[in-house]
Amino acid sequence: MHVLIVEDDDAMASALVAAVLSAGHKPHRVARGSDALLVHRDYEVILMDLGLPDIDGLELLRKLRQVTDSPILILTARDDERSVVLGLRLGADDYLVKPVKLVELLARIEAVTRRVARAAGTRPHSLVIGELDVDLDRRVAVVGSRELQLTATEFDLLALLARNAGSVVTREQILDALWGDAFLASSRSLDVHLTGLRSKLGLPGFIINVRGVGYRIEAEPA
Repeated sequence: MHVLIVEDDDAMASALVAAVLSAGHKPHRVARGSDALLVHRDYEVILMDLGLPDIDGLELLRKLRQVTDSPILILTARDDERSVVLGLRLGADDYLVKPVKLVELLARIEAVTRRVARAAGTRPHSLVIGELDVDLDRRVAVVGSRELQLTATEFDLLALLARNAGSVVTREQILDALWGDAFLASSRSLDVHLTGLRSKLGLPGFIINVRGVGYRIEAEPA
């Protein structure tokens, strides 16, 4: 399990890295929230402090939850009820107050690890939505008997929307998944690729624009 540690205190970060290593996981530490936003895609679990030098931890949590479903554990000195409630409401999977016993921290990470492993085992290899058949392993999409000639980015966009068929995928989630940074990437690039994808699909109304939010494929996967 790859664990991202977002902690600006060097001594605390070193202890966390050592603890995560001792449990057989692969830790990587960053000291700034902006760095976490750039690299989070490479990690299955995120362990983060709230007192960061460049961005408030709760704001970082809000931004991360716009672009990732990875489990996030907060480890912080803030023990006031407001921070705990806000952290959990903003999408943290767990909230631990410093100082915390490392054995307890590892137990919490292990619990998250088991949940992630179960979810990974259920990921599909292909998706069928109406006339569309998306082979995720071969990276081939077919409408009826017609194989679509998609660019790599168009396929990734289609696969992302198809995996979440029936739900809205926000523009931030798409920009983060395809270009690596939801808060710096150009939304114009998304518009161009979406136009190309819709044209090649040839299925009017298949990808629905949810104004001001994102996009949705209406049909549920078969």
